[in-house]
Amino acid sequence: MRDIVTIPFNSEESLIIACDNSGGIGMKEQDHVHVPYEMVAYYAFRVAVMECIAAGGEPISVVLHNFCGNEPWNKLVSGIEKGLSELMLSDVRITGSTESNFQLLQSAIGVVVLGKKSYAKITDFALANHLNLAVIGLPLVGNEVIELKDQIAPLSIFQKVSLIKGAMLWPVGSRGILYELNQMFPNEKITQERVVTTVDIMKSAGPSTCFMVYFQPDQEEILRKITGDLFHNVEIKK
Repeated sequence: MRDIVTIPFNSEESLIIACDNSGGIGMKEQDHVHVPYEMVAYYAFRVAVMECIAAGGEPISVVLHNFCGNEPWNKLVSGIEKGLSELMLSDVRITGSTESNFQLLQSAIGVVVLGKKSYAKITDFALANHLNLAVIGLPLVGNEVIELKDQIAPLSIFQKVSLIKGAMLWPVGSRGILYELNQMFPNEKITQERVVTTVDIMKSAGPSTCFMVYFQPDQEEILRKITGDLFHNVEIKK
């Protein structure tokens, strides 16, 4: 199951709702990880928007829940705008609110991305011998996100891959690749021993630093051209 909610609009379109939260990461003294608020919002937006797009949604609005105080608001919005710019989405509106009555000791935000999906777009998975699987980027978490940022799948690449006809995408979250494989193919009961790849399938991917793509064999060349060294083959043995 994807981390989204789908609500039918009419006979042709549905609403996709995706979200992500961040806590203890920011510029407050008691935060566990100290990074600029632009980065906090950027990565929370990244997770939510990747889930939305992978589910077939076209982002139309972003809602920001800010518990960091009034001052960081513009920086948080700037981080979301950076992500929208990478996706070349200029018409997506940002709204939200700030908890200003009480000051929290640690930073916290929530980001919701709303998108619209055409029923014509297929995003359901079924394991098939005639399709290939790959991981784009590496699973990274914590300070690795800063230190190994060149191994993170950029939003621009994620978007380009999402436009390949018939290719299906699945962002990897904090529970790792193996967990996500079993979400993609719930009837398969995939174990660590069945997966052949050079990527650590047990490691957290933090703010979706990598994603999986399920594609036709003749699409591999264009995928490699788009993703370069970020492309990693995955084989699931019977």
